[in-house]
Amino acid sequence: MKTFVIIPAFNEGARIGKVIRESQKYSRNIVVVDDGSTDGTFREAAKTKATVLKHVINLGKGSALRTGSEYALRQGADTVIYIDSDGQHSPKDIPRLLKELRNVDIVFAYRNLASANMPLTKKFGNFVLDTMLAVFFGVKIIDTQCGFKAITSKAYRKLELISNSYTIESEIAAKTGKHHLRFRQVPIETVYNDGYKGTSVFDGISIALNMLWWKFTG
Repeated sequence: MKTFVIIPAFNEGARIGKVIRESQKYSRNIVVVDDGSTDGTFREAAKTKATVLKHVINLGKGSALRTGSEYALRQGADTVIYIDSDGQHSPKDIPRLLKELRNVDIVFAYRNLASANMPLTKKFGNFVLDTMLAVFFGVKIIDTQCGFKAITSKAYRKLELISNSYTIESEIAAKTGKHHLRFRQVPIETVYNDGYKGTSVFDGISIALNMLWWKFTG
């Protein structure tokens, strides 16, 4: 398989270099999408052999993932891996996700939600969103908000993603159920370096409303 690793990044200049270098141990095709960063993210990423794409302004994680994915597909990618740029995911798990991707369309990584390192508000928010997903789309995904996953190019095209924000994670999960895609789930260890990052309360409300939209639209 021709695998591309997509790394959406916003103001992660201090960590992006390490994430890229670790990811390069498992794929030669690394694509960083600098989503309008105002720090040294683009400069640090450009020091590596990764392909670095840049949004002039911050458009959101979903937009960055779609930009990276569409680039990868134009380059003939068979598979894309999504991994966050803040170091909370370990690239050494990439081979595990690729192994599990055999005979399925998408592999979702999931975090240890009982971990004391995960902020309480995120634990509760994830529980609510995961429950809504199960009710609306008939799929039980342990951790819908985890940004580490693997997907085939064929499945990506079926999803027809439109989200620009953190809502992208729930859209992928919801449309996996809506389109009856085959999926597996893999546990990973996660380190939270910044408690304020990730899905906010506002994002959670937006995701819930969008689930209703995805449920009743084509």
